[in-house]
Amino acid sequence: MSEDSLLLKSSPSDTAPDGAVDGARALPSNVEAEAAFLGAILIDNSVYEELPNPLRPEHFFVPAHQQIMERFLAMMERGATASPVTLKPYFEGNEHLEQLGGTTYLARLTADGHGLLATRQLAEQIYDLALLRELVTVGRTLVTGALDTSETVEPLKQIETAEKALFDIAEGTNVGNAAKSFGMAAKEALKQAQRAMNSGRGLSGRTTGLATIDEKTAGLHDSDLVILAGRPGMGKTSLVTNIAFNTAYEHLKRQRDGGPDSGGCPVAFFSLEMSADQLATRILSEQAEISSENLRSGDIGGAAGFQRLSEASQRLADLPLYIDDTPALTIDGLLMRARRLKRKKDIGLVVVDYLQLLQGSARSKDNRVNEISEISRGLKTLAKDLGVPVIALSQLSRAVEQREDKKPQLADLRESGSIEQDADMVWFIYRGEYYHNQVKPDAPDDSSTEEAKLKYQQWQEKQMELSGRATLIVAKQRHGSTGNVPLHFEGEYTKFTSPAYRDYSSYDEG
Repeated sequence: MSEDSLLLKSSPSDTAPDGAVDGARALPSNVEAEAAFLGAILIDNSVYEELPNPLRPEHFFVPAHQQIMERFLAMMERGATASPVTLKPYFEGNEHLEQLGGTTYLARLTADGHGLLATRQLAEQIYDLALLRELVTVGRTLVTGALDTSETVEPLKQIETAEKALFDIAEGTNVGNAAKSFGMAAKEALKQAQRAMNSGRGLSGRTTGLATIDEKTAGLHDSDLVILAGRPGMGKTSLVTNIAFNTAYEHLKRQRDGGPDSGGCPVAFFSLEMSADQLATRILSEQAEISSENLRSGDIGGAAGFQRLSEASQRLADLPLYIDDTPALTIDGLLMRARRLKRKKDIGLVVVDYLQLLQGSARSKDNRVNEISEISRGLKTLAKDLGVPVIALSQLSRAVEQREDKKPQLADLRESGSIEQDADMVWFIYRGEYYHNQVKPDAPDDSSTEEAKLKYQQWQEKQMELSGRATLIVAKQRHGSTGNVPLHFEGEYTKFTSPAYRDYSSYDEG
């Protein structure tokens, strides 16, 4: 048998009763290629480990081949050798194998060994044909749904569902999506621990670019939904913009300079409140160290300021930060746009500013609590589907303003308890300086009493203590402990940085 003859396209199989589509055409498959591949890996188990994209049982068309592959992987995981002899006890009386001749079929798989000549090509074709079978399923479902003209039908929802299915196929998650064994899950956990160890700074996820946050959370983890909440004026949009920029810039630096993975990635920023040019202005202001107000008014400090601005603009021209400022975006619309960006730009982080400005489906708009619940669930689904962290900003209720202690709590999350429930991490941004400025006493003059002068002096001393200080309160974290994270805030440039100060326990803004 020649190498070319192993790679037969779309051969029908009489081993699977569901092999026909609409009773006419067979599903794409190549039974001979599957058999040759299984024979190769049973002759030399190490061949499987050398594949760039190892096959899973669900990639095979023939049920017996699926079961052989499943048993092969189980033996590999525990360090045993898989061969026709060692597999035979597991397949005595197996109904699927009996259709192919019983356990003697295992020996026939390794009879000639021709699969060793083209193992990688066989694996690629088996995988490609599995994708085609999934496309057939998606197409059939799409046609069936499109022919449904009942009043309850939602065409846009059907489009969103179809696009999600196509995205999953493109990412390989629709093929081989069976439950993971504990061994497989444990291997993924070990890989994360190894990444954290190799990074030298305990970072197993995406970097925020802020050392104090990365130290507390070990980075932003794939499939996590992070809720960042705060009252107006706390700087939540500034903080999430800083994080989005830092993550994208780390990726850009690695592309330009090489070096180890620093946790950066392309970022998608869905801004429902600010326009794309306003966000760009913020980032340029921070990088050129020119206040946003002066940048908008043109007062940039003459030639020197313009030079800094020009250099920052050139340096960031290729920044992989993609801003979508579509107003009144629905949660379904956001999911579709994010999937496209994942497919086209390979984004590794999604930012949404902010959650309450998203719209739910028509069926949930009669009840705001249900609508917010649908949105938060949709964001968590997005994180899992794309396998990336999602940071969503959220408003807090006015209850914070009614308390003497202005530090936010989980109960302050506005409109729905599902936000807290769906989130893997909940962060609150708090700046005591903001509230302290609201109780500023009148400046004393010569006619002021000693009591008034003392009161103003005490206010000034507290103001100096709080100036530039901010706290990120980690109120919920599935992967670790909660607590306060110290940050420094430069209001002029709307920029957050990590202070050298690291004593978390005593960092309290009072």
